[in-house]
Amino acid sequence: MWMKRQKASSLADLSALAGVSISTVSRALADNPLVAVATRDKIKQLAREHDFQINVAARNFRLQRTGAVGVILPLGHETEQHLTDPFFMSLIASLADALADRGYDLLLSRVIPSNDQWLKAFVESGKVDGVIIVGQSDQIDVIETVSASYAPLIVWGASIPGYSQLTVGSDNFEGGRLAAQHLLAQGRKKLTFVGNPTVPEFAARFAGFNAAIAQAGVPQGAVLPSHVTAEAAYATVRTYLKEDAAPDGIVAASDVIALNALRAIADHGLRVPEDVAVVGYDDVFIAEQTTPPLTTIRQNFVLGAQMMVDLLFRRIAGEEAASVSLQPTLVLRASA
Repeated sequence: MWMKRQKASSLADLSALAGVSISTVSRALADNPLVAVATRDKIKQLAREHDFQINVAARNFRLQRTGAVGVILPLGHETEQHLTDPFFMSLIASLADALADRGYDLLLSRVIPSNDQWLKAFVESGKVDGVIIVGQSDQIDVIETVSASYAPLIVWGASIPGYSQLTVGSDNFEGGRLAAQHLLAQGRKKLTFVGNPTVPEFAARFAGFNAAIAQAGVPQGAVLPSHVTAEAAYATVRTYLKEDAAPDGIVAASDVIALNALRAIADHGLRVPEDVAVVGYDDVFIAEQTTPPLTTIRQNFVLGAQMMVDLLFRRIAGEEAASVSLQPTLVLRASA
């Protein structure tokens, strides 16, 4: 006679079926490496066969965890920057994937700081098990203060001497150097850096830009401060060109700035790259779809997100971790 397979409704049921302790079952379902791979596979197979589902809420309550990680975008410098910015979209998508692989949810918060207690209030809210901050903006000291007493906090940004906050990011100095070096190798001699050099990441890119120019022995490059929104970047470059500035090469601090520099140059009646070559920074998903396609410095968002999540969970587990610097690469397209 056909018998309906018994459903395992608790860890105790699954423990009895597997012939191991409840704690072993719990560890196996959480992919704890302390449990042998063969045992983990056996327990997971039994769980599937007997329709076992973890009560996530109960597990999190028992472990005093929320099952969520906060991803914060502090917009101190750039209060008009939107979540639709391609840089944010690329990095947040990669973070969401990396967290989902760990069984965690992402709690997104866009913050325009009004005081120096915003981060402390967030980490003490009990909503998340850890925090990833995307960009230091002008909040580096606030981040430093909180990270001194709150270990599961990772920053996508620049590693700055004298600060101990745990960071993951590209080598921004090297990226700026690569961008300027590429233009100089093409014979360009009047270079302009477009971006806000007071933002930590952009400051390092600008320093690399200047180092390449100094090494080449050509006239010092110009700096054109600009916000990162599309509207601001376009207006800044358009005004610059109307004032008879005649750069033959532009290094943009971000792809959004670069994409709008392309528009401004075209509207001014100049050609890219014949009259002005343009190099961006980030390699966001629309960089290869522009006219002309954008030469840029690539930040590996997928690897960066995986590294941030790995470091975060090491900190959650009470382990030591060190900042990581990822090497940027030059992606050659038609704009330079």
